[in-house]
Amino acid sequence: MLLYFLITCLSFFFFTKSLSLPPWASETKTLLSFYFIKNPFMNTLHQTKHDPASPVIDQMSVLDLPELALDCILDLLPPSGLCSMARVCSSLRERCVSDHLWEKHLKTKWGKILGPAAHREWQCYISSSTYHLDSPHQQTGNLGFGKIISLIRSLSSVFREDKQRRGYASSLPLDSSMSCYLSLETGRFWFPAQVYNRENGHVGFMLSCYDAELSYDTHTDTFQARYPPHGRRASAIEKGVTWDRIRAAPIDASPHLLHVSDSLKELKPGDHIEIQWRRNKEFPYGWWYGLVGHLESCDGDHNHCHCHLSETVVLEFNQYTVGSRWRRTMIMRDHKEEGNEEDGFYGGIRKLNCKEEIAMWKRHWPCSILE
Repeated sequence: MLLYFLITCLSFFFFTKSLSLPPWASETKTLLSFYFIKNPFMNTLHQTKHDPASPVIDQMSVLDLPELALDCILDLLPPSGLCSMARVCSSLRERCVSDHLWEKHLKTKWGKILGPAAHREWQCYISSSTYHLDSPHQQTGNLGFGKIISLIRSLSSVFREDKQRRGYASSLPLDSSMSCYLSLETGRFWFPAQVYNRENGHVGFMLSCYDAELSYDTHTDTFQARYPPHGRRASAIEKGVTWDRIRAAPIDASPHLLHVSDSLKELKPGDHIEIQWRRNKEFPYGWWYGLVGHLESCDGDHNHCHCHLSETVVLEFNQYTVGSRWRRTMIMRDHKEEGNEEDGFYGGIRKLNCKEEIAMWKRHWPCSILE
């Protein structure tokens, strides 16, 4: 009977892992796993038929499964499921908070918008923060809603109870992947990234991407962005920033530093580029999308075009109307920073070779041509 049950149980889990399941199926697997642990399935399996008072002969729970089988079960669970599992007992808690389980969730949800700067900021955050998971009022702040918040509170109680039983501190390590995930999920950790079309698509920032610090709002599944001061202009705050408007910075450097371009010599008409631009030298740079265009002396015929041989490179910003002073500019191939207080300063250039990057810019194209 025991062998039959184990084979059936494990076959179910391995079968569901091979399928592409909807979100509700993951929760079903979570509840099923939770049921097996909270209710030892062998505690009444073998009793003497004619003597109901006879003692239990065999008792078993899911913790008695082989290591590989249990790891496969936990690997199937979403973050909320792992938090539920961690509430069951100290043995499962140690398994459910392990980095190898949470690194996958961290990468899946947050990997595309967390760059090297965000990882450095996280290290600074945990070294200076007084945050501890076993202080649930610190972890949740004013976010008294949502499934993940209630699970964090429940998980926090597990650490407090375990600390009371053992007589010494038992809290989640600050540098763990789970700690990072929950700090991002609850919005406590502000991380650096870049935002397309800042300040709700303000006309002065269309087809640009600027550095900001971001905090996640689990209730709306959006972000709050905090932009650095521009000269005498105070920091700007924007709410409701959606996932598709955020990226990790492609260049790991301060927005006040000029990017040293390494592709100027190879630029030719039709190339997609990003270029740094700032209003004046007190401001940080933003990245602006453009194309390499043809010289006025060229008719645009690729068979006869020699623009790529010229020391002058034409940059076009086609989101602006023809005749606009922002539509075209020219730089030299030994370009560093050029400009003036009236037209702003053009900095370093990145040639875009990645189709995904180009497609991202095109998705943020304005609905109408700008003046």
